[in-house]
Amino acid sequence: MYYIIESADWVIRWIGNEISEKMNSQKLLKTIATNTHACIHNQIIHFGSRNFLLRNSWRTVDSSNKIVLSWYHGSEKDKTPSNLAMIKTLPEACEKVDVIHTACKISREKLINWGVPEEKIVLIPFGVNLEIFKHVSVAQKNKIRKTLGLPQDKIVIGSFQKDGLGWGEGLEPKLVKGPDIFVEVVDRLYRDYDIIAFILGPARGYVKRELEKRGVPYLHDSTSGWSMTSKFYHALDLYLVTSREEGGPLAILEAMATGVPLVSTKVGMSPDVIIDGYNGLLSELEDVHMLVRKATSIIEDKELAYQLVANGLKTVKNYSWEKICRRHYEEIYSRFITT
Repeated sequence: MYYIIESADWVIRWIGNEISEKMNSQKLLKTIATNTHACIHNQIIHFGSRNFLLRNSWRTVDSSNKIVLSWYHGSEKDKTPSNLAMIKTLPEACEKVDVIHTACKISREKLINWGVPEEKIVLIPFGVNLEIFKHVSVAQKNKIRKTLGLPQDKIVIGSFQKDGLGWGEGLEPKLVKGPDIFVEVVDRLYRDYDIIAFILGPARGYVKRELEKRGVPYLHDSTSGWSMTSKFYHALDLYLVTSREEGGPLAILEAMATGVPLVSTKVGMSPDVIIDGYNGLLSELEDVHMLVRKATSIIEDKELAYQLVANGLKTVKNYSWEKICRRHYEEIYSRFITT
């Protein structure tokens, strides 16, 4: 099998590399991660990015191949021409695609509404590498904070995502990711608590600029490389997902695996994975007041925070990449293998 990944060192690439590695290590299916489908014949080709397939590649993929497409998120609310064009193209392209994979119930329902045949859709969530993302002791957390230059006596609130348009400074916000909501929530929390925002990732210019306007302290680390992000979670007291639209995000599993209590809007996988009050807290979309209230409950109620972490660590065991990769094999790839 060939798993088509993007060249950018970000989520699509990380997922493709994990699936490819686990397919090979578990000896399920010989898999190669690549960023081209040229000259491939009589194989399974899994397009990990809708951008690769739907912009035009679906017309050029050799018909001898079996085609799998992962569609993680998209909405008519996102008026960017490329997004609307891919939604419009989807039904026609699906005549050539054998399986549409998605990671959450919300996206599954959208695909059906856009004309994708229900029988072609397979729902398998994202996974998490539990060897990299794991819980550490308080002493280790303090050491990591010191290394990063984060004050020990502040409440550290994290947001690790790309929420600016493009791969430059990111001064224009990608509103589906909710950077404006994140800034508003953190600003309101800062009025009552001694907090610092810890933001990670490329194109965070909008968030940085808006936090500076409000006088909210923050630390930005632009370190790239997925395996490096685990240590950054260890510096957090709370993780916030304020998005309007998501396919995952991976962050909900990574936060659970590293023992960080989290608050998330009801996007992507969050309603599928988070049981409100058990292993995380859920908020309605764009509800700043609710997000602030839920975050406040974690800050003030140490027992609640402890229980959310403990139950999150139990939950996330079901999402190891080993288990998720086996599901990919059993529910998608095995149907194309003849003996």
